[in-house]
Amino acid sequence: MHRADLLEPGSYTEALSGCELVMHTASPFLMGRIRDAERQLIRPALEGTRNVLNSVNATPSVKRVVLTSSMAAMYGDSVELAGKDGLTEADWNATSTAEHQPYPYSKTVAERQAWEMFARQDRWDLVTIHPGMVFGPSLTSASVSGSMTTMRRFADMSLGAGAPALSMAVVDVRDVARVHIAAGFTPSASGRYISCAETLSILDVGRVLRGHFGKKRSFPTRELPKFMVKATGPTIGLTRKFVERNVGYPLYFDNTRVQTELGIGFRPAEQSIVEHYQQMLDEDKVRKA
Repeated sequence: MHRADLLEPGSYTEALSGCELVMHTASPFLMGRIRDAERQLIRPALEGTRNVLNSVNATPSVKRVVLTSSMAAMYGDSVELAGKDGLTEADWNATSTAEHQPYPYSKTVAERQAWEMFARQDRWDLVTIHPGMVFGPSLTSASVSGSMTTMRRFADMSLGAGAPALSMAVVDVRDVARVHIAAGFTPSASGRYISCAETLSILDVGRVLRGHFGKKRSFPTRELPKFMVKATGPTIGLTRKFVERNVGYPLYFDNTRVQTELGIGFRPAEQSIVEHYQQMLDEDKVRKA
């Protein structure tokens, strides 16, 4: 398992010598205002993937690559799913750009590049993992990931006045790890795997937190009208185009493949959210002590 978003092409060749399985898991996940999408998101995702796969191509022992992609590589805006029964592994994000939804765009172009590089050889196979919003206890608090940023908003009063009607596909970080292992060591694994437990709205997350931690003012109790989100969204990095194309639209997905082919069952999203928030509280106490 390697982080390679800033390394030179082929730089892992020696480290990979003798390996049969490579898992590439690192790609920046940033939310809110992005100053330079090319530098912060797109280039690291593309170059990191290219560098790992160039090293794989130079390592005769490698037989399989497991790549962490995202549900964001399957759709850009929730409006795209209108009229569909649910998102499947056949879907590709065709609407995100460097200017609109740069993180989904970065995951899309990186995964497409991986499949193109896979198609140009016949020694190793490729399996891609597609989580949504990843919650659950972290091994480190030293991160600016979108998952931690999202949870922090339930503590810093960002949502105290109310929540936008946004839905998230939620999965526990420990289950994502299990999917990677299963994808790596199940001989018949192939293609893309949606790796999410269930869909929750931001208001749903607020209800879960209130049920376990009491009625904190930072936990939203209502959904804001869409016109209000459009007016205030830019202050927290939500463009009006994003609000128009995502707020108020449901999110459905089909995770049958990962359950039947890889034998994965998912923790309830409520457990992941509660344990994630509790860890955040515990770490805040330590920092203040």
